[in-house]
Amino acid sequence: MSSRQLKTGYFIVEGLNSFATVYYLYYLYFFMQSAFGFDNRANLELAALNGALYTGGSLLGGKFAQRVGYFPALKLGFVMMLAALGAGLGLDSARGQVLVMAMMVIGMCFTWPTLEAMVSEGETPAGVQHMVGIYNVVWAGTGALAYFTGGAMLEHLGLKSLFYVPMAVQLGQLGLTIWLERRATLGPVNHGVRPSSGAASQAKEGVFEKASAALLDKPAAPEDGRTPSSELNPRPIARARTFLKMAWLANPFAYVAINTLIAVMPGVASKLGLSTMLAGFCCSLWCFARLGAFFGLWYWSGWHYRFLWLLGAFAAMVAAFAVIVLAPNVAVLVLAQIVFGCAIGLIYYSSLLYSMDLSDTKGEHGGIHEAAIGVGNFAGPAVGAASLHFLPQYASSAAVAVSLLLLLGLGGLVAIWRRNQP
Repeated sequence: MSSRQLKTGYFIVEGLNSFATVYYLYYLYFFMQSAFGFDNRANLELAALNGALYTGGSLLGGKFAQRVGYFPALKLGFVMMLAALGAGLGLDSARGQVLVMAMMVIGMCFTWPTLEAMVSEGETPAGVQHMVGIYNVVWAGTGALAYFTGGAMLEHLGLKSLFYVPMAVQLGQLGLTIWLERRATLGPVNHGVRPSSGAASQAKEGVFEKASAALLDKPAAPEDGRTPSSELNPRPIARARTFLKMAWLANPFAYVAINTLIAVMPGVASKLGLSTMLAGFCCSLWCFARLGAFFGLWYWSGWHYRFLWLLGAFAAMVAAFAVIVLAPNVAVLVLAQIVFGCAIGLIYYSSLLYSMDLSDTKGEHGGIHEAAIGVGNFAGPAVGAASLHFLPQYASSAAVAVSLLLLLGLGGLVAIWRRNQP
């Protein structure tokens, strides 16, 4: 089985992983609110713990994958998540569920850096851009589907579905990973991700092979360069490293906003009179906007290594975040989510693309990329929870505090850019 065919399998595993983890982690806060009476402050504290664990765990997971192997890292992560969710089915205490979340997050740390490395390994700069584009569309698409349908599933299947639905998905992805590992060892493929000389020329007949060729073959680039296979914009190494620093700063702040929003979304839904099912429908729109942004950014490379695009996305993210949290009605909530999703799409894409583009040790760089996400996942909820602790009389204090934190990040982005100009 060729590298291209294997990578199709990796993308399937990625999509399953995104669906399972989004359903559990995004609706955990609704579960904790319903089962144990968690308010915004308690959910923000839970989200901050999630981020702290993910920061250290991702660095460990990336190094483990690089040194021990991609497939062992994936299998370890999936088994840990399955064990955590299985334990969650039988626990009826808030403290027990916090421990379940902790084990689930640590297991997840072995999956995302590994999958990012597997799809990027052995690619040219143009190939990295193409593979990162597919990777982003896959996880964002299945994650958006999980968030959109999760509220309805939780209402109709019951609170325990928070555990057994992702368990069923993860059993499938573990089986697929074991199958892919066996296929990878049949040919001269290091970690199962060495590039082939062309998927179309090596693809065998069959549904899987034809799907691989259709998904992963890179068509010839037209003169305007607006295809997935177009070469990256000219990027002297010093300039590229500056953009990597800015992206590694911007992406944690994007997740400051994201993880804060996820934690307070039950409160936003309650304020607007939305049931859990309607909250899933109305509050997941930013995920679809991000997915749309990924499609556009995949097919158009004009934003690569362009400061104004990154700056504009960051500024739009800050404004949209504040509007979402303070939205007076559903219409404003929907419009702000569209802006928010497009903005964080470009920020995330920048971080992952620049990380993979400049890296020879893709597992470790994937870990750094994910650890930066963890920093944001911790910082935003931690600041929000602290503001509600010290200023409980002001319901909007968390939104104001996190917005100010995001503005500090915007200033840091500008400072990095100015400091590195000739």
